[in-house]
Amino acid sequence: MEQTVIMIIDDEEQMRKMIRTFLEEGGYTVVEATDGTHALSLLYKTKPHLFIVDVMMPFMDGFTFAENVKLETSIPFIFLSAKGEEWDKIHGLKLGGDDYIVKPFMPGELLARIESVLRRVYNTKLASNILTIGPLVIDNEAYTVKLNNTFLSLTRKEFVVLHTLAKNSGRVYSREQLLQLVWGENHKSSERTVDTHIKTLRLKMGEDEHLIKTVWGVGYKFEV
Repeated sequence: MEQTVIMIIDDEEQMRKMIRTFLEEGGYTVVEATDGTHALSLLYKTKPHLFIVDVMMPFMDGFTFAENVKLETSIPFIFLSAKGEEWDKIHGLKLGGDDYIVKPFMPGELLARIESVLRRVYNTKLASNILTIGPLVIDNEAYTVKLNNTFLSLTRKEFVVLHTLAKNSGRVYSREQLLQLVWGENHKSSERTVDTHIKTLRLKMGEDEHLIKTVWGVGYKFEV
């Protein structure tokens, strides 16, 4: 399967930005739409594999959008809503929704639900979940890392730091950028936290610690 495109349809910019960050971190290509009408105008240009649709939106709500699109395509849906009433969930699923997630939710939960829907609908393990670069193989679905065919035992934060750098090999990330991507926008950690995680990663990588390079005065990058 080609690069997986996910369209986020939500009138809240902050919500779209948060979801986009985690989806791109997971290897997906992301398209944003502010409401159902906007999403329809982008549909055939962007050819998404999955919709993440907020239920409550102006102009055209998520349920109405689903009714329109389901007449023409079989693209799967995940509904998002602050309303957790059983009727809303049942209505969304009856409209052809593949899942229904109540806000607020954990990013990890959303990613897991997305992967589950994509596997079920497209009957394949997406290539975007496996990253191979140099001696490193990262499985973003199983949360495993192999270096020279040997599994590394990493904490979740170490995993995300390494995956972020490796997936964007050659790109330099500042400590603050890594804090936002890994610890979240509302983090209370200091930049020393990033340094500590990098130090631990290098120790675990042994002779291959040079793959994570320090760019003095800027931050870190991964380079084979």
